[in-house]
Amino acid sequence: MSDILFLDSVFKEKIWGGNKLKEYFNYDIPSNNTGEYWAVSAHPNGDSIVENGEYQGKKLSWLWENKRELFGNIKGNEFPLLTKIIDANTDLSVQVHPNDKYAKEHEDSLGKTECWYIIDCDEDSELVLGHNANTKEEMREIIDEGSWDKLLRRVKIKPGDFFYIPAGTVHAIGSGTMILETQQSSDITYRLYDYDRLQDGKPRELHIEKSIDVTKIPHEDANNNCTIEKINNNIIENLIETEYFSVYKLDINSNLTMNQDKPFMIMSVLKGKGNIDGISIEKGDHFIIPYNHGEFILEGDMEIIYSYV
Repeated sequence: MSDILFLDSVFKEKIWGGNKLKEYFNYDIPSNNTGEYWAVSAHPNGDSIVENGEYQGKKLSWLWENKRELFGNIKGNEFPLLTKIIDANTDLSVQVHPNDKYAKEHEDSLGKTECWYIIDCDEDSELVLGHNANTKEEMREIIDEGSWDKLLRRVKIKPGDFFYIPAGTVHAIGSGTMILETQQSSDITYRLYDYDRLQDGKPRELHIEKSIDVTKIPHEDANNNCTIEKINNNIIENLIETEYFSVYKLDINSNLTMNQDKPFMIMSVLKGKGNIDGISIEKGDHFIIPYNHGEFILEGDMEIIYSYV
């Protein structure tokens, strides 16, 4: 049985970031413009480090390259998933991500399909999710006009909502929103619109043509049918099943015995505290349960999001 891998990771300062990662999770953030915590990542732009056990001090990318048995010896050049917590103090840019084929050809990268669990948000918060163009030509015309309210679709959100964002979906996180994002391990973003704001006195780069290239037109809402199971006063909610990842939410209210029979499981504690196999865990902890770990027991009063490939 391999030890559970607890991780320390990388913060990213952003023009739109804030300080909620400190206020909510008590993280030691670098500034009051901290936008992201790459909680579980083997990406070269932010590599997690193991905090415990035999591999203490090793980067997750090193384990992927040298100890692939911890991940069920699955194939692939890159560790497949990246888990982030995002604090949008102000609106993020409107953006779209490429699929695997386009990203490989143009960026030598994985594509970026992702999903969002709303941890917290201000009252009346919104997301941009999708667009209203019927053809690429219409999309280009509306962009040239600057008619962003005409183009963009907005949805109201509340804590506990979940959204699936396949590659090719126009999207943006709105101000006052904190999310847990599960995504392919990619850092490719095409920026479509940035509200004409300036950074260091200059507009940030836009990627209009690439955005139009990769956007799914017309937009189709993603269909994710959640299912719920109750075991011993605990709730297991299957949020999404895709070819890239499966994501579940656990509401732990007593004790729950589970079996780790996947290549690996990523777990993020979003509320409360408790333990896993007698090891204390609390809000803000992130860890990987390796392949062939077998049976484990969660106890306490916690909200956990977990994912696997």
